[in-house]
Amino acid sequence: MILNKDLRIKIVELIFNAKEGHLPSSLSIVDIINVLYSKILKFNAKNINSLNRDYFILSKGHGCVAFYVVLEKFNIIKKKDLLKYGSKNSILGGHPDCTQIPGVESSTGSLGHGFPTAVGVSLGLNIQKKKNKVYCLLGDGECQEGTIWEAANIATNRKLSNICSIIDWNGSAKQLMPIENIAAKWKAFGWNVHLADGHNEKDLVKKFNLFLKNKNQKPTVIIAKTIKGKGIPFMQGHGKWHHKVPNLEELKLIKKILKNGKN
Repeated sequence: MILNKDLRIKIVELIFNAKEGHLPSSLSIVDIINVLYSKILKFNAKNINSLNRDYFILSKGHGCVAFYVVLEKFNIIKKKDLLKYGSKNSILGGHPDCTQIPGVESSTGSLGHGFPTAVGVSLGLNIQKKKNKVYCLLGDGECQEGTIWEAANIATNRKLSNICSIIDWNGSAKQLMPIENIAAKWKAFGWNVHLADGHNEKDLVKKFNLFLKNKNQKPTVIIAKTIKGKGIPFMQGHGKWHHKVPNLEELKLIKKILKNGKN
């Protein structure tokens, strides 16, 4: 069964209408973001900047349409703003903008930038002895950036047990410079490492709870195995659909596939 069919249909419709967006990447991460906001994150939609909130940073900012539909689902942004995605004067563009969008903690899109920002937030909270948690979602291809590993090293050395990074392990790294054993690499940098099915809600919740219950002083990474374009067979994987927008006939077919609910 396909999870979050309604969110997936919204993603497809928004990208079709705007003629802009990374559709397969958004479908890869939407289940992870939905689990975070529905089961894990502490936040108040009516006071989204509350000092008691947990922090979520989407480091792979090009997958932001998945983020936008979840923000709208939980009443953090308005439906009228969601429907204006990609249009002139819209607050929602092809990368999330923290100066415009409620609930966006950091402007991201340049890969390798969001994760160091998350580590900085985590360090600041740790210095202040606050109990807020920091979650950061990044791509496996993004893990080729040197800033990722510099920040990971800092998190370990400063014993930032309040941060959980999630790797969207959809195989993007294999296209150029595959990381042969990404779990072993994060472990070598001193992180708690958990593997998860990125399209299985129960498994994701279980792994997030391992982070929340953790008693050692290490940061945690959840390596979530995902499928780029999840839910649409002819789009799954890599290739021409990376930044391709469906035409009208393709839109109809995609919606039919998703509504039938079979993968």
